[in-house]
Amino acid sequence: MLASDWLPPDPEEDTIRVSSLHALSYCPRLYYFEEVEGLRVADEAVYAGRRLHVELEKSDEGSWEELWLENESLGLRGRMDALRTRSGQVIPYEHKRGRCFRREDGTPDTWPSDRLQLLAYASLIEAERGITVVEGRVRYHEDNVTVRVPVDDQGRQQVRDAIRQARQLRRSAERPPVTDNERLCARCSLAPVCLPEEARLVSKTAWEPIRLFPPDDERRILHVLESGTRVGKAGEQIKITHRDGRTEVVPVRQVSQVVLHGFAQISTQALRFCAAHEVGLHYVSGGGRYLGSLAAGSGPVQRRIRQYRALVDSEFCLKLARKLVLCRGDMQRQILMRYSRKEGTEHDALKQAIQQMKALLAIVERADNPATLLGLEGNLAALYFQALPLTLVEGLPPELRFCGRNRRPPRDRVNALLSFGYALLLKDVMNGILTVGLEPAFGFYHQPRSSAPPLALDLMEIFRCLLVDLPILNSLNRQQWDVAADFTIAGEQVWLSDSGREKLIALYERRKTEQWKHPAIGYSLSYARIIELEVRLLEKEWMEGEAGLFAKLRLR
Repeated sequence: MLASDWLPPDPEEDTIRVSSLHALSYCPRLYYFEEVEGLRVADEAVYAGRRLHVELEKSDEGSWEELWLENESLGLRGRMDALRTRSGQVIPYEHKRGRCFRREDGTPDTWPSDRLQLLAYASLIEAERGITVVEGRVRYHEDNVTVRVPVDDQGRQQVRDAIRQARQLRRSAERPPVTDNERLCARCSLAPVCLPEEARLVSKTAWEPIRLFPPDDERRILHVLESGTRVGKAGEQIKITHRDGRTEVVPVRQVSQVVLHGFAQISTQALRFCAAHEVGLHYVSGGGRYLGSLAAGSGPVQRRIRQYRALVDSEFCLKLARKLVLCRGDMQRQILMRYSRKEGTEHDALKQAIQQMKALLAIVERADNPATLLGLEGNLAALYFQALPLTLVEGLPPELRFCGRNRRPPRDRVNALLSFGYALLLKDVMNGILTVGLEPAFGFYHQPRSSAPPLALDLMEIFRCLLVDLPILNSLNRQQWDVAADFTIAGEQVWLSDSGREKLIALYERRKTEQWKHPAIGYSLSYARIIELEVRLLEKEWMEGEAGLFAKLRLR
């Protein structure tokens, strides 16, 4: 097979990695994630394979030649594990860490993806050296088996078809559907991004998903609160230098976010370091207002194209907005119901607010335009915040009484707590949006404005009660706040002091580590992980056959 017999290359496209054809054969959706959207996750299996190749390079087993090849006519490039000459025949070798495939009679064979990868390398050798390769071999180290693969016209056609499919996928903005073979998903490093089990749950109501999404993120969030503190880089560590000269270092692999409060500083080297290791970087003002985030690169453009296509549909946006209002309104009502059941809280006003909210929630499901929905949401919020003071215990200092919600600047201590808590939540929602690769400025409910990205404001609605309102209410009822030390008064404005911010950050971060069983999916995970999960479930709302799990969070 000559290079001229292959598909004509597209001068605008890069050559295709042979290893990516392995992913294509395994699962077209995996190929799309890795090669089109640029998402790769190195799990333990990937690292084990890398260690195997290092060991092979150090071994003296035969006369091996590792070879890098690229051919624009074929549209392929790749690095073969080894090339060996036997009886005048050039034989490409592939080394695999795991077990081989077994036919029904027990005879060893290659896995289809391994076979395609080897055939692609053979085609590259033929094109580059002008020779005919008649055979390749795959060595499976766990079984200590070497499988011979004939290279024939049928195999070359298989490679040609794979290249054609790979090119078509690279030009498409549509992600392939989840594979029907669920066994492949359990071994896939990108399952936490793909969420295949959650997609199957949409169409199979009796399906019991296997948890492939990590239950928690054990990495730390570094909050740099003291003005004048400097964040830098020291080797593979993030270095924090305080104003008094104290330093602390944290390995970058243990850090998920760096949050700079007030006038904390960060070096250019540290900025690049965080971006390279996908560590979220966020800025919060000294008064507790979210300012912005650092996004590394342009992100997966195909995801944003799909987002734009979906969210220009006003009816689709209204459908999503109803989900949000129902989600938040129902949780607000559940909070009031929790406190109404406690001994000593028999308030007629509280019960009346709960009944009125129930009636409004029934109307939300029938709202047929954004203006009506906004009005209903406003009425729900008004009832909730009017009744919220009734959930606080008797005996609180008068300075910690709550007289209704006001926005910036906060005029009392409870509003100061809520405002700072919402800023922390907005920061985490933004981190989730950037991690998933959506466009924060393009939402479906909140209107564009300069203070915060609309999509982040949309998604915040799901988590306000869970991550901010409930923890703050509980802390107030436990009388954990010092009315003098934890707050700063400036005329009619009330702000958190340094000690107050530290306490609220600790309270908020502890809450995020708590495990909670997701009511729609049925498995438990931390609140920190639920934020990212909900962003991914939102993206599924505009993926055919995968919608239906977004904004299903409810208090019990």
